[in-house]
Amino acid sequence: MLQQLGAFLSTDPYRQIAWILGAFLVAYIIQRLARPLGWRLARLSQFAPTDRRSSPQRLATLTGLMRGLITFLVYVFAILVSLSQFVDADTLLWVVGLFSAGFGFGARPLVSDYLAGLSFLFEDSFDVGEKVEFDIPAVQEISGIIEDVNLRTTHLRANNGELFTIPNGEIRVVRNFSRGEFSTANVNLSVPAADVSRALPILEELGQAAVEQFEEIIEPWKVISASTYLGSTVELKLLVKTRHGAAAFLRPRLITLIYDRLQAEQIHPAGSNGEPAIQS
Repeated sequence: MLQQLGAFLSTDPYRQIAWILGAFLVAYIIQRLARPLGWRLARLSQFAPTDRRSSPQRLATLTGLMRGLITFLVYVFAILVSLSQFVDADTLLWVVGLFSAGFGFGARPLVSDYLAGLSFLFEDSFDVGEKVEFDIPAVQEISGIIEDVNLRTTHLRANNGELFTIPNGEIRVVRNFSRGEFSTANVNLSVPAADVSRALPILEELGQAAVEQFEEIIEPWKVISASTYLGSTVELKLLVKTRHGAAAFLRPRLITLIYDRLQAEQIHPAGSNGEPAIQS
């Protein structure tokens, strides 16, 4: 039985079909195993020195990229094995070179996407789970949380719940909110010009007290003038440096703190043109 099967497969047409089916079967099996294989390859970074080990978010990003790279390589290998059944090695190299040049010219956006995805393996611009903003030439800025990264596309969940699938080649500028060293909770206020001399020391003293009251504030705020014009009111700005991500939480509390203190000192912030007297 086995001899008959071997003789059957030894004929050229069936041998070629067997090689082609075998190559794509192996490619399919490896593709199904691409995720665990990619995860194991990404885990190799854990053997690096402690200060260079990848975070869980980075491991998730590398796993997606490795999965895409493995899938791409095994199917390229399967195609080359299939072509080798019909042409000799020299002709195959010539055909592959010609096809690569034509494909690279005709499908430049697709090639650009894959090359950009490969660059993400070595760059550490963003990871899965981080909040970022992408500058996309066609649609300007898109911001949200990274959900998945593969060799060709990046999936980003916007603040309104929409899912954006962005070709990697379209990502030009990355603004990573999750890696900021600090945030700013700046406050603008208008003070009557006659009260500025009293308001400045009060605001500076309040800045010292705010550091003790709110542990999220890194240092006492700085008071600067937000305008170069002199009139009945003076625009002041408080430059407040906070721990990263704490600005939204602190800002309304700072506005309340500043307003109450100025009211207690009989200094009434003055709005102009119908705008609030204190703004963030």
